[in-house]
Amino acid sequence: MGAWNTRLRIELEQINILRMTPTRLFDFAYYALEQHPRPDALNTKINGQWESLSTADYIAKSERLALGLIALGVKPGEKIAIISTNNRTEWNICDQGILSAAAIDVPVYPTISSEDYKFIFNDAEVKYCFLSDAELFEKVKAIQSEVPSLQEIYSFVPVDGCAHWDEVFALADEANRPELAARMAAVKPEELATLIYTSGTTGTPKGVMLSHRNVSSNALASAQRLPVGPGAKSLSFLPLCHSYERVLVYIYMTTGVGTYYAESLETIGDNLREIHPEVFTAVPRLLEKVFDRIMDKGKELTGIKRALFFWAVGLAEKYEHSGKSPLYYAQLKLARKLIFSKWQEALGGKTEAVASGAAALNPRLARIFAGAGINIQEGYGLTETSPVLSVNLPTGQGHKLGTVGTPIEGVELKLDSDGEILAKGPNIMMGYYGRPDLTAEVMTEDGWFRTGDIGEILSGGYLRITDRKKEIFKTAGGKYIAPQNMENVYKESAFVEQCMVAGENRKFPVLILQPQFDYLKSWCQRKDIAWTTAEEMVKNPLVVARILREVEAKNAQFGKWESVKKILITSDQWTIPAGHLTPTMKLRRKPILAMYASGYEDLYV
Repeated sequence: MGAWNTRLRIELEQINILRMTPTRLFDFAYYALEQHPRPDALNTKINGQWESLSTADYIAKSERLALGLIALGVKPGEKIAIISTNNRTEWNICDQGILSAAAIDVPVYPTISSEDYKFIFNDAEVKYCFLSDAELFEKVKAIQSEVPSLQEIYSFVPVDGCAHWDEVFALADEANRPELAARMAAVKPEELATLIYTSGTTGTPKGVMLSHRNVSSNALASAQRLPVGPGAKSLSFLPLCHSYERVLVYIYMTTGVGTYYAESLETIGDNLREIHPEVFTAVPRLLEKVFDRIMDKGKELTGIKRALFFWAVGLAEKYEHSGKSPLYYAQLKLARKLIFSKWQEALGGKTEAVASGAAALNPRLARIFAGAGINIQEGYGLTETSPVLSVNLPTGQGHKLGTVGTPIEGVELKLDSDGEILAKGPNIMMGYYGRPDLTAEVMTEDGWFRTGDIGEILSGGYLRITDRKKEIFKTAGGKYIAPQNMENVYKESAFVEQCMVAGENRKFPVLILQPQFDYLKSWCQRKDIAWTTAEEMVKNPLVVARILREVEAKNAQFGKWESVKKILITSDQWTIPAGHLTPTMKLRRKPILAMYASGYEDLYV
């Protein structure tokens, strides 16, 4: 068992922690050690080399951190924040160690504003903070004097003026091992484990209270949909502070999958090709970017290669799991061998599943990837639901295109009279921290959680999401506009990177968009359109007219009342730090409208 402490093992065996199915979040590591230990349970690339932590050493380091926290005087139920710029093994060690000491961890997004840091730290009464680097230290240090509860900040790497997390390990006292075992034994599944503040698209962050049972039940039920097992590898790059990626790590522990952390969003392609993972997670915007790059390369081809490429894409656009002619499937088999095998190689060559969540995936894109033989299992859920409510089954095992699958075990779904999706199950949050008023707003009298999403439940219990309830708006003519699906269609254009349909209480809807600048620059070069700045480029009448033609072509899919009549092209890159997007790359609609208020008003002059 390597570095795993024998004395603590005996104590844990006596209280039956090792033999149980995980019901508390710190149980998962011990379960993994008993069922399928790995030499590469968690892996982070440092200075160009992958550094692996075995399951046993992960437990040993987490225990020492817990002992250090106990020596610091951390009491059960106290809050400790974790912030990391990129995913890394230290995050998991903190998670495991904090929870083992019976404290509550508060994962925080690295990209939020100083005001949000101050609000979250004060609202949760954070006592200690672990963070990854100098930049984050400066952000937290700047508000420390305004957070009376915050006693110390620890960094994972040496940072001038900041305590190093090794100082906590150095405090670990072996005499406190019985105390650690007793604390772990005393933690009940229904007790608060983590406090996750939703970034949201508007307003003040809300602290979602998730119990050990909420998250552990969700991980165990979701693991049943994962088509890979012991020996497989995963690539992780969505933020661990988001409940979606975090629960995946617990799922990987349950199923014996090793977790490798991508260096950054920019290195995902390289990391996929060097790790060759069987599974990784994604958000729709990332898959859209992957598809756009593939299509850009296809457009660069010439002659027979170009013809074959677009022949294959055309076949994939018509894909169905069954019911097509034998000739179609014979052609598709050939297309997969000649063309789509290269797509799979770009994803590492071994991909058996891509778990997509956090927003709705464009149905056309889902169909093309399925036709290409890439198993994208789209799921649905919210932070408040720990997070998974439904997941599509693997291709060939009940996967249904255009849906987010069926509810996972233990979850019930139904529709309210207005089409809003309601959910019930062991994964539904305890409530919003300190806000019973807000909790009451999202819970029905008989205990169903209001998701805020509009959907349809199809034959067999398959769920289709149609839009966000709060994002649907009405024009001045009384017509309802559901923007999310429309935006997915407009983003199919190579000219469009991001876009937002707006027009509440106005005569007609309009589109605010960020162009795909790399593609637009190459188009300008081909058309001999001169420009010096992005602002100058997007104001060029030829550019505006060309993008408007793209939008008008897409309008053919919508009713006359909902078709976009005018467009506003921005010269900005829409990013998370700039406030356009949430950390999972969803639109922050009110901030975007505020940023471009003047141009928006001009569209109605």
